Amino acid sequence: MTTSECIEIGKRVIRKEADAVYGLLDKIDESFADAVNVIYKSTGRVVISGMGKSGIIGKKIAATLTSTGTAAFFLHPAESIHGDLGIVHKNDVVIIISKSGDTHEINTILPILKRLGVKIIAMTGNPRSRMAERSDIVLNVSVDEEACPNNLAPTSSTTAALAMGDALAVALLERRHFREKDFAKLHPGGNLGKKLTPIDDVMFTGDRLPIVHETTTFENVILEMTSKRFGSTCVIDDSKTLVGLITDGDIRRLLEDKKDIWALKAVDIMNRNPRTMHEGDFAYNAYKLLTEFSIMQIVIVNATNSPIGIVHLHDLLEAGIY
Repeated sequence: MTTSECIEIGKRVIRKEADAVYGLLDKIDESFADAVNVIYKSTGRVVISGMGKSGIIGKKIAATLTSTGTAAFFLHPAESIHGDLGIVHKNDVVIIISKSGDTHEINTILPILKRLGVKIIAMTGNPRSRMAERSDIVLNVSVDEEACPNNLAPTSSTTAALAMGDALAVALLERRHFREKDFAKLHPGGNLGKKLTPIDDVMFTGDRLPIVHETTTFENVILEMTSKRFGSTCVIDDSKTLVGLITDGDIRRLLEDKKDIWALKAVDIMNRNPRTMHEGDFAYNAYKLLTEFSIMQIVIVNATNSPIGIVHLHDLLEAGIY
């Protein structure tokens, strides 16, 4: 096989699988909406089952549903007929995946699932199969042909099933109004988890927060800044509202101007428009602000614009948030 022939094979497979996914557009119909509604209204979990390659796709769909707010798990059909069916509850929704709709293990457990009274959603390439007939809702994931040259190995069909599972997950995500903050709660690990870390988890608060009143003398401003380690201090008024921020840079500029700095108050020195963030925002957004505006620290405020925390760029970098 030449290099060009190898490249052409790769392109042919991608085209066929892309066509298979595109062909699903006409199959997203009332049955799809019914499936979303049944899962959304369920008080139980989503149980997904499939044999072989369909089972692998089912595991991925279960993982996607779970990570986007719909509790789901995979149940191996062969194991289920040896006792694992006990994990299925009557309030659950079962999604069964089979290209042919004639998978022996699936059709063995179907009557038992029916007796349990669970809702059954079939995801199959054969909407007229026995499996489809026994199901409450049928999602048609049929494809014209597999990407395999022998039209045998599950390729286009598994891609189509995976795409249908993603469509279900995203539709449910939007139905549940599942937002970034909800996603963050379920993804505390890895780079994604770091980016979704709430600013509240990394900011310094309480006695660690440098803060002075706007009438504080220059000497006491310096004492506050040096007693904390941020090279800055928040400035508040009588109502504890943030009115400014003083940084090391502000102090250096005063010294360069050779003013009578000891007679100054905090209000005379501060930057009146400091960059701030609100509690509950993501730490990664703090990193973006700090780097975009070339600043070293950012103040976190509450709903009344009172300072409740501060974050330094170095703290974010040490935490791997960048």
